[in-house]
Amino acid sequence: MTVRSIVPFPDPRLRQVAHTVTVFDGQLRLLAADITETMRLAPGIGMTASHIGVAQRVYVLELPEDVQPQTYVNPEITWLSDETAQNEEGSVSMPGVTELVTRSCRVTVRYQDINGNEQLEHADGLRAICHQHEIDQLNGLFWTQKLSSLRRNRLMARYKKLHTMKKVAEHT
Repeated sequence: MTVRSIVPFPDPRLRQVAHTVTVFDGQLRLLAADITETMRLAPGIGMTASHIGVAQRVYVLELPEDVQPQTYVNPEITWLSDETAQNEEGSVSMPGVTELVTRSCRVTVRYQDINGNEQLEHADGLRAICHQHEIDQLNGLFWTQKLSSLRRNRLMARYKKLHTMKKVAEHT
């Protein structure tokens, strides 16, 4: 297991559509372990392979109630509830800023586990939000694109200011 470098926003790799995984082997297990270790150090509760520069349809979730991290390979949302809610979201690729994003309250996700077995998961609450967030990322949709132009511009200004202050502090 290796902690990998996180692709920083606005790197174009974060807008790339990830490729379907076709080989379920030790390399995939190593990738999942690297995502997990990198996510924990970030810190985060969910992270895609895209966040470490690997354009494969893989993500890991490790929510507070989880006994262990869960790896999702080739995930797709097959059902979304009409009921929505706003939740605070952010990204390991854009640390320090968050914003409210509207998402469905419940989802059904079809995916393969680390061994390639087909799985179906019904999720609500934080897990449903995380699935939507990470699958958007695998589809090349960065979370800020879910915001209105006004809210996105304000968030970008906050991020730029935070990033500028960080660079000044590093050079002092």
